[in-house]
Formats: sequence, C-alpha cells, structure tokens
Amino acid sequence: MSINHLILRSFKKNVKSYYLYVFALMFSAALYFAFVTLQYDPAMDEASGSLRGLAAIQTASVLLIAIVTVFLIYANNLFIKRRSKEIGLFQLIGMTKNRIFMILSAENLMLYFGSLVIGIFIGFAASKLVAMILFKITGVEAVASLYFSGNAFIQTLLVFGGIYLFIMLMNYLYIKHQSILSLFQVKSKTESQVRKISILEILMGILGITLIATGYYVSARLFDGSFVSTNYLFFAMIFILASVIIGTYFLYKGSVRFIANLIRKSKGGYLNINEVMSLSSIMFRMKSNAMLLTIITTVSALAIGLLSLSYISYYSAERTAESTAPDDFAFITTENAEMFGEVLQDSGIGYSEKVIDVIQVEVDVEQIVGRDMENFQFESNKMRMAVISDHQVRETNVSDGDTTFAGFSDAMQTLLNLQDSGTLTFHGLTTTIEQEYLGLAKENVLPLYFTSGLTTAIVDESIYTQLAADLDPDIQLESSTYIGFTLDDRATVAVADELFNSMPFKDEFGNSSHYTEERIQKQNMGLLMFIVGFLGLTFLITSGCILYFKQVEEGDEEQPNYKILRKLGFTEKDLLKGILGKQLFNFGIPLIVGLVHSYFAVQSGWFFFGTELWTPMLIVMGLYAALYSIFGILSVLYYKKVIKLAL
Repeated sequence: MSINHLILRSFKKNVKSYYLYVFALMFSAALYFAFVTLQYDPAMDEASGSLRGLAAIQTASVLLIAIVTVFLIYANNLFIKRRSKEIGLFQLIGMTKNRIFMILSAENLMLYFGSLVIGIFIGFAASKLVAMILFKITGVEAVASLYFSGNAFIQTLLVFGGIYLFIMLMNYLYIKHQSILSLFQVKSKTESQVRKISILEILMGILGITLIATGYYVSARLFDGSFVSTNYLFFAMIFILASVIIGTYFLYKGSVRFIANLIRKSKGGYLNINEVMSLSSIMFRMKSNAMLLTIITTVSALAIGLLSLSYISYYSAERTAESTAPDDFAFITTENAEMFGEVLQDSGIGYSEKVIDVIQVEVDVEQIVGRDMENFQFESNKMRMAVISDHQVRETNVSDGDTTFAGFSDAMQTLLNLQDSGTLTFHGLTTTIEQEYLGLAKENVLPLYFTSGLTTAIVDESIYTQLAADLDPDIQLESSTYIGFTLDDRATVAVADELFNSMPFKDEFGNSSHYTEERIQKQNMGLLMFIVGFLGLTFLITSGCILYFKQVEEGDEEQPNYKILRKLGFTEKDLLKGILGKQLFNFGIPLIVGLVHSYFAVQSGWFFFGTELWTPMLIVMGLYAALYSIFGILSVLYYKKVIKLAL
C-alpha cells in the first residue's frame, strides 16, 4: 500500500469523526473573514463619518483570533489523543515518527484548508448581511453591498495558516515524545475512580461556595458608598473578580462532586440506572474537567455581562438623550434659540417653545440621603442644585413648604439612596429656607448643562422668588435660562435635526438636539454591542464544541459499559434517560453558573449604562441559553448513536 493510498484511507476513515470540528472551523473562518471584510468594505468608508470607533473592529478581530486559536488547538489535541492507538500501530508496523507525522499533516492539510476555503466562501456570502446588521443596529444610513476583499482574503489565509503551522508543531512534538506503550495507554488513562472524596476536597468545595457568595455580596455593595469612602473601589473589583473565578474553580473541583456523593450516600448506595449514568460520571469526571469548566463559565459570564450592559445602553438610548435634551431641541441662550426658530419657520416647520428660568442654590440634603455625604466629596452635606419654579413646569404644583425633585438618574439614586421624605435646607447668600421633601420623578426637566448630572429642585413660586433675590453669585452659571423647542409634527424630525446640525452653534455645550444625542448613543453602543455580540457568538460556538468534543470522548470511553448494560437487559430508552440527566449537568452547570455570575455583575452597576435592566438582560440571557442548549442536544444524539452501536 502506497503512502498516498494510506493517507486517503485514513482521511476517509476519520472524516466522520471531525464533522463538528469542520463545522466550527468553517464557522470561525466565515466569521473572521466577514468581520475583516468590514474593515475594507467601501460602504464603511461612506459610514465612517457617522460611525465612530471603527478601530475597535480591528481590535476585536485580534480577540477573535485568540478565541479561535485556543479552540482549534484544544480540538486538535483532543482528536490526536483519540488517534493515539492508530499512531502506535503505525509505529509497530515499522513506520518512523517522521513518516507518521507526514501522514497526519497531509490529512490535516486537506481537512483544514478545505474547511477554510469553504468558510471563506460562506463569509463572503454573509458579509453583506453582517454589514447590514451593523448599519441597522447603529442607525447608519449607508448601503451595504456584496463585496469581496482581496486584503481580507490574504489576511484570513495568513492568520489561519499561522494557526495551522502552530498546530502541526504541537502534533510533531506530541508524536516525537510519545513511546509506543504510552500511545496505547492514552485513552485508558482516567481519573482515579476508587479514591474516596478527601477532607481537602470537601473543604475546597465549601471554600468555593463561600468565595462565590462573598464575591456576590461585595458586588451587591459595590456602589453603596462602602468602597467609595476609602477609595478602594478598584481593589474591591479585583477582589470580586478573583474570588468568583477561584470560587468557581473550587466549586467544580470539590463542591459538585461532593454534592453528588451526598446524593449517592442518601440512597444508601442503591442507585437506579439513571442515577448511575449521571451521578457516577459527574463524580469521577467533574474534578478533572474543573479548569476547562472554570474557563468556559468565566468567559461565558463575561460575554453575557458585557452584551447585557451594551444592550442596556442601546435599549435606554432615548432616555439617556433626555438628560442632555429634555425637549426636541435645547438652548441656553435666547440668541441661539431665536436664530434656530427663524430657520424652522422659513422651512415651514411648526414648533412650541418653553422658557424656564434657572438658579443655582446650595441645598443641605443630609436628612434625605441614606449615604455618608463625605464619600462623595460634598462639602458639609450640601449639593449645588438647579432650582426652578413650579409655575414653569406643566402639571406640577407644590405648596410653599414643599419641594420635589425631577430628573434623577438610577445611578445617582443608587449611590445616594434617597429616602421618601425628610427636610431640605436651601442656603441663599444670607438666608436659609427649610422645605419638606416630597419625592422624585425621573422625567428630565432641564438639560445636563444646568444639572451637572444631578437633579432639579422644583419649589413654589414664592420660595423661588425669595431664593432668586438672595443668590450666591459665585455658584451661578453663565446662563440662567433654558429654552426648549418641541416640534408640532413628528414627521419633520429628520429635517429639523439636519437643520440644527447645520447651525454654527451646534457644538456649543448646552445647545443640543435630542435626536442627535440619541443617534450618537445608539451608534456608539450599537457598535459595541455588535462587536461584543460577534465575539460572544464565536466563544459560544467554540466552547459549545469543546464541551461536545469532551462528551464524544467520554462516550467512546464508556461504550464498553453500555454494552454490558445492554446485555443485562437495559433498553436504549433506559440508558438515554441517564444520558439526558448527565448532559443536563455537563452543559447545565456551566450555563447556570455563568448566568448567575453575569446577573450579579450586571446588577452591581447596570444603572451607569441605562435605565432599563430586566428586558435587555433577559433577552440576552435567553438567546445565549437557547444557542448553548443546541450543543447539549447534539451530545445526547451522539450518545444515542453510541448506545445503538453497543450491541
């Protein structure tokens, strides 16, 4: 038999075992090529004036390479170990290690670059769709077209060619350093199954749960003032990250196995077939898979968390724009407002105008703030606040002894922990006025120019007059008037916004368009969400494949056990029930732990990114869990095939 014939026979024999590896390789190549094509697409040149941060796409492509490289190396190591006996047989019949390496390299060359070429073609076909998704998410008005980039093609070949050379080097070193005996023993090496769970493992498991719980507790108090006061916020974040990651590793190393052992002992050692199939595998394999599961869980939590936060910002874009422009257009000078008003009238665009007089007053808020004001560097419990009269705010009326707040953000509410009632003290230049606090409303009344990100105090007209007559000139802003325009016809929004952006004062702080601010927010956060989504999808596919490969390996090792069970009279249905329970653990535990990690991470600081938590977070988590579950289903189908072949 010639060497070429041997290569072809080996390739045909093993190609079925590599189908998911081939799929993941094609998917990775397609994703990378489509992603890189964005950098060279002429449509992106047209959108570059509107879309900011395109350099982030180049950075993300590097991270994409790292994810794909780790996956391909892991998958290659897994498959070469599966073929260890075959390599050993080649050596027994007299083949040199160099000749064996040449056979494997030739086989891998056909498989790898065949998949790569197909993946690039798929990426080319999908590149227009990818560009359309980016333009849709970011709101950029550009036309996406099907475009083949020679530069992207060469870059993809170079990157994946480099990965291939590195994989071949690892294969060469593996074959070079393995003896014939060790090659025949690779697949028979399993974790010690007879050892009892040691006290150290039990303590490690308890410590893991404790570390995770501690990390959750600290994250829940991250922005309540406990760490801001001592400037230890950065160290608190490092502690949370370290405790959760280490705790997750200890959880897999000891806790899960310990809990499974407790379940087994609670049944007195009498387990049914389902429990044998699931609990035994968890007890004897979870420990050896601890590092892999920790990495998958941590990166899954990171991907879900980042995607949730970016989607929260995108989802809350309109609300965020209100803090800069509460009305359609905001001005702080009469001259600019009149100039723009004339332009709107000349264009036949109707609008209504409101004018609010604003003063700045020092307010003692000690009695309504549930945090130590020294933590936030406010002097003597005083906050400089924008104050307006209730007569200037529609549908708002307060008595002369009461004050209400408007335009308070979730972030400030969390940091200050405002109470429902209390006494406020307004400090004029020479006098003080006490007011009863009635509560707050999230609707913004004034733009960021006047509020500086804080709130607006609404008081009775008589109180406003007293405060205005006793102003502290040192804290007053250059402008004391807010002018807001609201369009009569929503269909004129685009034209009016375009007219505003053609005005000479459009970039002056305080003059702003609600729609421009919303568009910028969606563009920035949409681009971030697109990049994080791309990377998250890549990681999801690769990590799902890795877990699937592990199940394939375990299924092949356990096939003799299934053969014995089938001879004892257990049906295929009996075994599949146990397999289903096993997959719920193998895929469910990393997914559930990752979701819980991401929830606490998002919960600790989501209010800095937007105004809505549950809807965007649940959408992200639901999609991630649904896609992740596909690999669990594929694993069950593979085990079903293994069980059928057991007899």
